[in-house]
Amino acid sequence: MKHSWKLMATLLVGAIALIIEFVFGQQLAAQIVVTVAGTLVSISMVIEMIKTLRSGKFGVDLLAIMAIVATLAVGEYWASLMILVMLTGGDTLEDYASKKASQELKSLLDNSPQMAHLMQSGKLTDIGADEVKVGDQLLVKPGEQVPVDSKVLEGITTVDESSLTGESRLIDKQVGSELMSGSVNGDQAITIEALSKAADSQYQAIIRLVKESEEQPAHFVRMADRYAVPFTIVSLLIAVVAWIIAGDPVRFAEVLVVASPCPLILAAPIALVSGMSRASKNGIIVKTGTTIEKLAQAKTIAFDKTGTLTKGKLDVNEIYVEKPFNQKDLLHFAASAEQRSGHVLARSLIDYVDATQLSAVEQLKEVTGQGIEAIVDGKKVKVGKAKFVSDSPVQETDQTAIYVSIDGQYAGYINFLDQLRPEAKETIDQLKQMGLQHALMLTGDHATIAQSIATDVGIDEVHGGLLPKDKVDILRSIKKDGRPSIMVGDGVNDAPSLTTADVGIAMGAHGATSASDSANAVILKDDLTRVASAVSISKDTMRIARNDVLTGIVILVILMLIAATGVIPALVGAIFQEAVDTITILLALRARSEH
Repeated sequence: MKHSWKLMATLLVGAIALIIEFVFGQQLAAQIVVTVAGTLVSISMVIEMIKTLRSGKFGVDLLAIMAIVATLAVGEYWASLMILVMLTGGDTLEDYASKKASQELKSLLDNSPQMAHLMQSGKLTDIGADEVKVGDQLLVKPGEQVPVDSKVLEGITTVDESSLTGESRLIDKQVGSELMSGSVNGDQAITIEALSKAADSQYQAIIRLVKESEEQPAHFVRMADRYAVPFTIVSLLIAVVAWIIAGDPVRFAEVLVVASPCPLILAAPIALVSGMSRASKNGIIVKTGTTIEKLAQAKTIAFDKTGTLTKGKLDVNEIYVEKPFNQKDLLHFAASAEQRSGHVLARSLIDYVDATQLSAVEQLKEVTGQGIEAIVDGKKVKVGKAKFVSDSPVQETDQTAIYVSIDGQYAGYINFLDQLRPEAKETIDQLKQMGLQHALMLTGDHATIAQSIATDVGIDEVHGGLLPKDKVDILRSIKKDGRPSIMVGDGVNDAPSLTTADVGIAMGAHGATSASDSANAVILKDDLTRVASAVSISKDTMRIARNDVLTGIVILVILMLIAATGVIPALVGAIFQEAVDTITILLALRARSEH
């Protein structure tokens, strides 16, 4: 039975008992009604406790059940009814709070793209999003969702990616721009080409993560449960001593009424779900409450280089020109020839030049693994590897480059470098201020290049020339005093490292689904500062959870000591307990808000 139904049933029983006793004057009948209802609910609570404990979660607290039994045994049936209202009401409120706190995560599931407009042989056909194939041309109308990961073939528009990245501003898109599934098109229709099937798209990858974000008991929640063990012993001790001193078993019941450690059970899970919700609003999906705790306690962080500390996008770095050509000519002919290519270097080159100055291309021919040749402005242009563009010896650079020849004459080369993220140093500084004093770089690139970047951003330890297995070995070698450890990466080759670290964080903005699936948390926006945000939110969440638990313990101990003197009747004690539960939930919900 749902907690809300239990609450309604309890309130109904209470109303019936009130009518029986105070309208018809049948006190015994009212007591029997409450006793039967209390017994049934207690049995239900015991069954629920056993089921949840078996699943690794938390059951209803034992002291509450004992309080119900004790108050019924000494004839304090109205106090027993109040405890029942307190427990069912607290559970109902917790359900509501958890639902409210995770609303941002669940909204992704509700808004999954369902339909697509397929363009085929000049006709438009509506198909299910899951029927789209890679390479299909689709029409996206104004205000519609992009059904799959794709790129723009025709049209210029703006899209809303807020549900995916947390970024509220609209993003401009033009021909060649990539689109994430689930983003919402602006006021212009566009033609797109599918780059993935729906099942492999970024949106579905996020949905898989969301489904994994269902409530899982974190280590701290188990700590709260362990607090309940000594708390239960202390509570029983106070209740027994009060009974002995007073010589009245009612005193035992009065202490137990206020002794229920519901705040210990409510505080941590509500705070953790709230923290996960807050992270989601900031473009960070955290899969479990355990991840929140480990992020809050982390001491070591390791970064991949390419696509993580760097942009993962090669930008034009140097243009070398052979006479009689000049830099403007070299860029113009090379970019014009490459404008239809999907190669990563071609896209970087097109982004570098003024697209309006490019010339039309004729007789375009692509030679796999070598380069392209085409006619541009009546001249034969070759762009690609040095041996492909020229039969004469060409001095090659050690860096990533494309070579260019015009009408059979070698014209020069353009080299590219992966640029450091501008926010990288700021992020590492923030992480160190938050207590992560040891930062590593684990990369497959040459150690000299890695060391140069590490010096710029403040990384302490560099390991270059690594294979995926080497990264795993280094992460496993981190000593106990350096844990929990965090690994941040973005590529498929980072997946083993993300799994090995205590917390794996994937930079998932570019749809690196293998890395994202292996990670404990995913940054949806291409922004490294979100890593620092994830740690900050986690620390905030755990601080609130701990303070909430301690606050609950202090209040309950004070109430028990007062109840032991006999000045708090059982019915009033039950009301106090209800108030403590409400305070606990409201304090835990603070983890949803920015601080």
